Amino acid sequence: MQDLKKSTIKDNRKPKVTLKQAFKTIIWPRRNLVLIGLLLIVIRSLSGFVLPLQSKVLLDEVVPNNDYKLLYSLIFIVIGSIVVQAVTSFLLTKVLSIQAQYLISELRAQVQKKVLSLPISFFDNTKSGALVSRIMSDVEGVRNLIGTGLVQLVGGSFTAILTLIILLKMNVWMTLFTFIPLSVFAVIALKAFKYIRPIFRARGKINADVKGRLTETLSGVRVIKAFNAEAQESETFAKGVDAIFNNVKKSLTATAIMTSSSTFLIGLATTGIMGIGGHYMILGEITPGDFLQFTFLLAFMVAPIVQMSNIGSQLTEALAGLDRTEELMRMKAEEDDINRNIELEDFKGELIFNDVSFAYEKNKDVLHNIDFKAPSGSVIALVGSSGSGKSTIAGLSATFLNPQSGTITIDGEDLSKVKLQSFRKHLGVVLQEEFLFEGTVRENIMFPRPDATEMQVQASVKAAYVNEFTDRFEDGLDTLIGERGVKLSGGQRQRIAIARAILADPKIIILDEATSSLDTESEALIQKSFGELTKNRTTIVIAHRLSTIRKADQILVIENGRICERGNHDDLISKKGRYFDLFTYQAKI
Repeated sequence: MQDLKKSTIKDNRKPKVTLKQAFKTIIWPRRNLVLIGLLLIVIRSLSGFVLPLQSKVLLDEVVPNNDYKLLYSLIFIVIGSIVVQAVTSFLLTKVLSIQAQYLISELRAQVQKKVLSLPISFFDNTKSGALVSRIMSDVEGVRNLIGTGLVQLVGGSFTAILTLIILLKMNVWMTLFTFIPLSVFAVIALKAFKYIRPIFRARGKINADVKGRLTETLSGVRVIKAFNAEAQESETFAKGVDAIFNNVKKSLTATAIMTSSSTFLIGLATTGIMGIGGHYMILGEITPGDFLQFTFLLAFMVAPIVQMSNIGSQLTEALAGLDRTEELMRMKAEEDDINRNIELEDFKGELIFNDVSFAYEKNKDVLHNIDFKAPSGSVIALVGSSGSGKSTIAGLSATFLNPQSGTITIDGEDLSKVKLQSFRKHLGVVLQEEFLFEGTVRENIMFPRPDATEMQVQASVKAAYVNEFTDRFEDGLDTLIGERGVKLSGGQRQRIAIARAILADPKIIILDEATSSLDTESEALIQKSFGELTKNRTTIVIAHRLSTIRKADQILVIENGRICERGNHDDLISKKGRYFDLFTYQAKI
């Protein structure tokens, strides 16, 4: 929780989105709709004046003169004004509230697109649940900018000013008296808004952290149950929920202070007006109709001011959400690198590492001066103990990482200067813990090529021996596999991943211990399809089971971030070095 407090303090110091910036980027592009909304709210406000203005006529003219004709006319006018208010309220919702919801969906799509454009390192340091919260929740407050919130703020100001002018014409002293408590309330409200905005901003981060942890908990429920850790996770979640509660409590306290102060001060003003109005009526300077009209109009002036305090809270929350959204949108996307301007043509797939070093943390290299050449269509195997740097080499080959020194070239072009889309459209990856989407077997295989023909799908299915188990399913390839393929075995999931890679038909394929989770039977089946998988493709394979890479063109033995041996299987066995030790050790198991 201390880390949460520190991050919140740091978060609050970041640049904030101002109302002026929000107006320029969100409101001004939709100025036509906003102007229509303003026009509607002005019409609604003007029609609202009919009832208080006609109240004087009722008491001072209709009742004393028993004038039924004027009474009927008055009722007709009031009903007309009520109809106008109802129609304009409906149109306001139709025009602005729906547009606000459309804007929310549009912003969510933009933020999601931006997030997907960010580098892998960003996702390595950010919880997926936190990102979901930022994409879905942070933009919701924008409805108060383009929706009825800001328009009501402007409309309320218009109503209050117009009412003030009428009240001053009716009785200057009674009107000025109301300004004393209203001025005090304005000062309290402004201080409260300044206090609340950092709270709303912090709430967004706390919500994201809690949702992120909850997402992890639900995804890892099997691990939690296996280690009997339900109580531990419940306690962690309860602490997060408590942090949200304390944050909400602060904002509610500030809001309550505004509400209670408005109730007290407005009540004080009303009581004072009652006394002053009574005094003027006794003196005969105003009529009962004048007093009733003044009271109605006073409520018309005060109500928007109180309403504006609530709208102010909503706008503050909206701007706090936009702060966090803008923070994401300002991040540099992978493709924003101006040095990446090379478009690959006539792609062959020759990959060369030239004196490449890499570090996740400054001055802590995990790769040292890596040199190797992967000719087009060759199979390069990486072996070595855990943590030796094999997956880092794979990550560099896939452009998920960039070297600190040295160069990686593809078909003679510096990979750091190649447009990522130009390279990755020729890339296929099969990971050790392969990710499958909720849906059917067919949908997962067709993920890289939704427009693939049935013949192409069946070819990839047979090449990866997926049909060996789907033929036993009642729905075959259309079988639902559950979230992340939970209904399948590890070997079955891996074969689907390999079929997906074959269907993508990449020129370069990276297999990160792709057969490590396979049972003996599945491994034998994959071995049969290995030739098809690597045919005419440059292949980088990280091998856990050394029996799977005996036919590799070149085997690189990686230890402590360096290549300590290289050659084919027979050469390395004959040298009786590190590879020989690893291979003979596995053979004994």
